[in-house]
Amino acid sequence: MMRSMYSGVSGLRVHQTKMDVIGNNIANVNTVGYKKASVSFKEAFNQVINGGTAPSGGCGGTNPQQIGLGLNLGSINTIHTTGSIQTTDNPTDLMIDGEGFFMISGDANAENRLFTRAGNFTFDIDGNLVTPNGFKVLGSYIGDQDYAKYLGIDPSKEIDGIRVSKSIPAPASASTKIELKGNLDSRLPEYDDGTDINEDGKHVTDAYIKDSLGNSYKVVLRFEKTGNANEWDFTVPEIKRVSDNQVVATNLTTQTLTFDGGTGALTGATSFLIDLSGFATDIHFGVPDGSASGFTEEINIDLSTVTQFANESSAEGFDAENASGQIGMSAGTVTGFSIGESGKVTASFDNGVKKELWQIKLANFNNPSGLIKSGSNTFEKSPNSGEPQMGVPASGGFGPTKAGSLEMSNVDLSLEFTEMISTQRGFQANSRIITTTDEMLQELANMKR
Repeated sequence: MMRSMYSGVSGLRVHQTKMDVIGNNIANVNTVGYKKASVSFKEAFNQVINGGTAPSGGCGGTNPQQIGLGLNLGSINTIHTTGSIQTTDNPTDLMIDGEGFFMISGDANAENRLFTRAGNFTFDIDGNLVTPNGFKVLGSYIGDQDYAKYLGIDPSKEIDGIRVSKSIPAPASASTKIELKGNLDSRLPEYDDGTDINEDGKHVTDAYIKDSLGNSYKVVLRFEKTGNANEWDFTVPEIKRVSDNQVVATNLTTQTLTFDGGTGALTGATSFLIDLSGFATDIHFGVPDGSASGFTEEINIDLSTVTQFANESSAEGFDAENASGQIGMSAGTVTGFSIGESGKVTASFDNGVKKELWQIKLANFNNPSGLIKSGSNTFEKSPNSGEPQMGVPASGGFGPTKAGSLEMSNVDLSLEFTEMISTQRGFQANSRIITTTDEMLQELANMKR
């Protein structure tokens, strides 16, 4: 009879543990990145009263007679399904829309790493991207050496704490090419026929370029119609510094342009180099080349898209662009940071430059349920989780990062309340076993009278 009482006690103990887990789930229903836990039970020992027998002679076999001795806790598993999404519009709030964990660390060398799905990050006073309890978010530096020096970091580190600063500048860059786009009117008269100058036979435009310090210059570009059909003289009469209107270079090139009379397209050479090396020692243009001045001191004039049609002249000059934007740029300061779906931290400068500085790194595990909860929405690896497999968002099975959003708890209140009811009833039933067994023992004790 005591067996039933001990079975009831084991049932009370295990159902109480399940209620503890349910209570913790419900308490964390609004915790960012929380992963709920699930409890399962298993049988305890079974006492064999009578062993089974095999068929013998004319009799059949008998089954064993066993009495169970209660239950034990089977498992408490962490469920890593994705929680609901909360939009915050805070650019440093991040969520992973798929597989992966953010890596964080609280030591200088980022060797002791924890893992989290809670992306409620902020910048601290030193520009570190950190969790609410100060752990640094880890990634790889992908910016220029100059920016690494401004940030005071070692760019050779494979993994480091993400750090940015609003004090880093965007260096000025010198212009290398002027692109002319538009049309020259084929109907215009000859500019100079040898006896008379017809001002209607010319088209003058300009372009603005930058030197290596970011100073602006106005380049005058002049087209004059010649006496030959479909032919123009192209000149660069002067370059002026915008700040003081001082002429710094004159008569830089004279080229003859010939257009196809049928298609209006420029034939022959479509680009020319103008040499600025002999005009000023403190003004530098072109591509850095390691020479005495440090630059090629050349500007390429690209006329490949200029046409000649019977339409108004519209040719204009532009400082050329590359994949990063306009080549010639003034120096700039940081205006903000953004984090894309690929996890790249990009700095925006007030001169229009955008620089990718960091790549957020994610980790994943062969068995995420094997991770150990270490508090503050963090996990640490265990022997059954496996080693972390690192990668970048939106690649290699890792989910993309979404800025301005947070992953909330994956607790389902309706399921938790249902589990609470069944757990409560299980606890009541096990307590009834104990009271009923006690009553039976009392009846047994009363038989003496």
